[in-house]
Amino acid sequence: MVTGVIKNKIDKIWTDIWAGGISNPLTVIEQLTYLMFIRSLDEKELETEEFENMTGEKMDKIFPQSSAGQSMRWSKFKNNDPREMFALMSQRVFPAIKSMKYGRLPDFDNQGNLIEIPDQEDRQAVGETAFARYMSDAMFLIPTPQVLQKIITGLDDLYEHDIADLDMQGDLYEYMLDKLSTAGQNGQFRTPKHIREMMVALLQPTPDDEVCDPACGTAGFLVSASEYIRKNYEATMTPEQWEHFSGSAFTGFDTDRTMLRISAMNLMLHSITTPEIDYRDSVSKQNSISNYYSVCLANPPFKGTIDAESINDNLKAVTNTKKTELLFVALFLRMLKAGGRCACIVPDGVLFGSSNAHKSLRKELVENHQLRAVISMPSGVFKPYAGVSTAVLVFTKTGAGGTDKVWFYNMKADGYSLDDKRSAIEQNDIPDIIARFQNLDGEGARERTEQSFFVPKQEIVDNGYDLSINKYKKVEYVPVEYPSTFEILANLKALQAQIDTEMAELEAMLK
Repeated sequence: MVTGVIKNKIDKIWTDIWAGGISNPLTVIEQLTYLMFIRSLDEKELETEEFENMTGEKMDKIFPQSSAGQSMRWSKFKNNDPREMFALMSQRVFPAIKSMKYGRLPDFDNQGNLIEIPDQEDRQAVGETAFARYMSDAMFLIPTPQVLQKIITGLDDLYEHDIADLDMQGDLYEYMLDKLSTAGQNGQFRTPKHIREMMVALLQPTPDDEVCDPACGTAGFLVSASEYIRKNYEATMTPEQWEHFSGSAFTGFDTDRTMLRISAMNLMLHSITTPEIDYRDSVSKQNSISNYYSVCLANPPFKGTIDAESINDNLKAVTNTKKTELLFVALFLRMLKAGGRCACIVPDGVLFGSSNAHKSLRKELVENHQLRAVISMPSGVFKPYAGVSTAVLVFTKTGAGGTDKVWFYNMKADGYSLDDKRSAIEQNDIPDIIARFQNLDGEGARERTEQSFFVPKQEIVDNGYDLSINKYKKVEYVPVEYPSTFEILANLKALQAQIDTEMAELEAMLK
């Protein structure tokens, strides 16, 4: 758990970077990510050296054994003069991690030139991380030696005194990523953690699942899924399941290499060292994956369209459109294997849009697969950076129908105020949503006037596959009896008389 002390230390580091001239929160996160990665390499090297000393067995090293290679280790340079440290970071450490291969950093010759590691097709990329794969176009943007020293000192203090394990590292990184929520257009990368955790709890992923987010951003959904699996299965997982967990169990795609680096670091800090994090336009022809994943979790892009020529033809066969929010739902259906589950966030327009593309997608969900739930969320969930009304769709891919009835829930509160401040409040429907979804057999008798209820498939078909909860819920009108006009006038006269009396008393006191 990130305590107030840790938050204050992180905020201090953030302020130091901001004072140095870097004001974009995404850039701040990116630069901190590089430094955290550099420190993690040295931590891993120290563990390797300790193992060697204990066993006498020689291990592959990350850092070259030369003086130049050893000088790049965090433990070696962290106490250097700020100017020496800045020169080392910009001229050696950063170029080295950008050229990292096979889990090793390159060396430097006597003139300070980087010695590239030759490609070795027959060699496994031992210890390689998804983060390292996307470092080639990274840029070192910390402006001055003084700012670099403050950041390194601050991070080292956090790691030495406050961060005891990987869970705490992950929480720290999540706290930093939360700062993207207030970063204007950058907020599109962040789905509130409690909403992600609700969606994960609805799908209940297991250690054997293949989990994918084809619009992963900072990998929040993948992290939440991993935390759920560890919480519920950690004591019983087999070595094979742990190996699966640390790598291929989690897949994410994005078209922003900065976000790929950040998401890979986020996963690495949550014990997922070699996830499948790839640069890919998920709805384009470059993505042909189908019938593979057992779980999809996503908050895909709502705005904008893409070039019709680049859209994969099998997505257009489901919904002939350029709207990304529709194409991604069709994509989930294609990428899931039979029996695979999906929970995704969509704008309300997907639920009731009248275009042929909207209708054909909803028909596909209802007729050819099992649409299980539509959870309407209040419009303030994504504030302060977006006020759009959204819903969570929960469905299972069958390819043979299976929708007999659909469960609707009208979420009114998510535990936070629905204004721009998003302050914590007592009202929270999320525990009720999870409990009711996991016991749908008990929902059959619910009335349409309540927050949750079932709607038969045929009624949805008769309404043009409209999935808006307002189409089906009933509102109870309670008659309100008001006093007669004569009573209201009499009350006004009495109030006026009281005012006149008290005014007279006040004037008498002033004489």
